[in-house]
Amino acid sequence: MTRCPALVAELAGTAALLAIEVGSGIMGERLAMGNAAVALLANSLSTGAGLFVLISTLAPISGAHFNPAVSCLFCWRGELSKGDLAAYVAVQIMGAVLGVWLAHAMFDLPILQAGAKVRTGTGQWTSEAVATIGLLATILLGLRTNTKSVPALVACYITAAYWFTASTSFANPAVTMARSLTDTFAGIRWPDVPGFIAAQAAATSFVMATLKRNSAATASSKEDECPTTGSLS
Repeated sequence: MTRCPALVAELAGTAALLAIEVGSGIMGERLAMGNAAVALLANSLSTGAGLFVLISTLAPISGAHFNPAVSCLFCWRGELSKGDLAAYVAVQIMGAVLGVWLAHAMFDLPILQAGAKVRTGTGQWTSEAVATIGLLATILLGLRTNTKSVPALVACYITAAYWFTASTSFANPAVTMARSLTDTFAGIRWPDVPGFIAAQAAATSFVMATLKRNSAATASSKEDECPTTGSLS
């Protein structure tokens, strides 16, 4: 089973991530005086910087997933047991909610809120699928080439994805659920949450299916290259 420090790291890391996302959205919107581009710039840069710090410091403890999609991928790869996966997802969701409430408290807003921002439609769902596939690919390729580069790669990818996806790249079921609890710049309506999570889940399944096919093809190729052993007369 997962050690307690790993679960604490996932809880604290996810809470910090949501406090950064929601808090910077509130601050950016207040200071931008109606300029949505400036508010999004502040939100994306703050989130990217925060991700770099959180992943760099907490990866040695828990892997710094902060995301059920990432945890599901590592469970599928055999690097996380099913029991550990359930525990990770539970604390990630709990941490995400606590992070939203913390952001509200810091800005003297009502703690309990409901998201009102409309985020639905084919473009939004496609964006979430693209954002999730890109995030998982960034992590996997980063681990394959240079593990130490993963914090920077993920931070840069998410910062960019805020801008090139119509959904502003949630790419995280726990984040999606928690952001339905804030009626601020980062919010999302409850009715729109299932569509986002479905797109994220479909993207995660697609990545795992692709990896499975590639693994099978590689194994088959190696078998074909193996010379047949025969007896010498």
